[in-house]
Amino acid sequence: MMKDFSSYQAVTDQEVKSAIHHAVDIVKSSLPEFTHLFKKDASVDNFYKPESNDSWTTGFWTGQIWLAYENTNDDRYKQAADIQVKDFLRRIKEKQNVDHHDMGFLYSLSCVAAYKLTGNEMGKQAAILAADQLISRYQPVGEFIQAWGALGAADNYRLIIDCLLNLPLLYWASEVTGDDKYAHIAKKHITTSLKNIMRDDHSTYHTFFFNQETGEPLKGVTCQGYRDGSAWSRGQAWGVYGVALSYRYTKNPAYIPIFKDITNFFIEHLPQDLVPYWDFDFTDGSDEPRDSSAAAIAICGMLEMAKYMDKEDSEYYKDAALKMLKSLIDHYSVKDPSKSNGLILHGVYGKRSPYNTCGNSGVDECNTWGDYFYFEALTRLIKDWELYW
Repeated sequence: MMKDFSSYQAVTDQEVKSAIHHAVDIVKSSLPEFTHLFKKDASVDNFYKPESNDSWTTGFWTGQIWLAYENTNDDRYKQAADIQVKDFLRRIKEKQNVDHHDMGFLYSLSCVAAYKLTGNEMGKQAAILAADQLISRYQPVGEFIQAWGALGAADNYRLIIDCLLNLPLLYWASEVTGDDKYAHIAKKHITTSLKNIMRDDHSTYHTFFFNQETGEPLKGVTCQGYRDGSAWSRGQAWGVYGVALSYRYTKNPAYIPIFKDITNFFIEHLPQDLVPYWDFDFTDGSDEPRDSSAAAIAICGMLEMAKYMDKEDSEYYKDAALKMLKSLIDHYSVKDPSKSNGLILHGVYGKRSPYNTCGNSGVDECNTWGDYFYFEALTRLIKDWELYW
């Protein structure tokens, strides 16, 4: 059953332009503090603190600077982003906190973007080195990219759904180097992921374990969702956008029904204002926090996949995206830099539950990926945007 959006209003062109204006103003006001340093993953009382280029999230801030540059053609943003790109090259050369799967989150939005937008050769070099780092975590036994931990360790022989957003770095690396090894691993990883991480009801596991000796699928569990059997809303959103991005590069027709299944689950379980709680176990009437970033990610995925679908499906998912985006603009976006130096409020990094393994972090705060995907969604609607992914 497709959700009926007829009672909702879609965002207007003027509302999008106004939202971009506010986003650019906030990025501009942040540059003095966050050019040589980066915004920390989540805000505290709605304001980000600075950090060095050490976490898995710093690329989301550089991506916002590039989006501001694209929307203004103002060189101040290019100059700031170039400073950060140089630091990303240093980081990958020094192998500083890169023993994990998040190379795409870090390097697509900073260094691939720099190369695509300005021909920055330093960005190209850094991104190819990051792609090399990412494929070093590929496990032929099981055919997946290991997310975390020591390679081959039984307690971390697993993938996570987030990694679908890191695969575009590999597709891009094959395009620019002419070496198919990167795309080959990306295709192996998404095949293994989709075969194991989707449940019968089209919800998704956060993370899935394999036997390190045989590659046999073992079990799906959660780290950041409410419980192993629930649908963590941001994880479901990674599935929405991740499948769309792999379709963009491979044109594998099998991904279209998979996209529809994952996305329909997301849409059908939205609360009244179209912005999910942090886990789909919760809905209207709950006092649990929302995760605005999950909505922003899913919106980008729907806008991307709508390019490749038949007319009826394309119109349905684009309409859903426009109405979700209106809710984010109206009820979650920051319009006054004195109130927050983020772009959208009411996100969740991680929330402790009786059944998961994460602690409370960034609960009901801004987070840098939510800000980035919100800004990307807006930008998609005013130009024929070339993806950084």
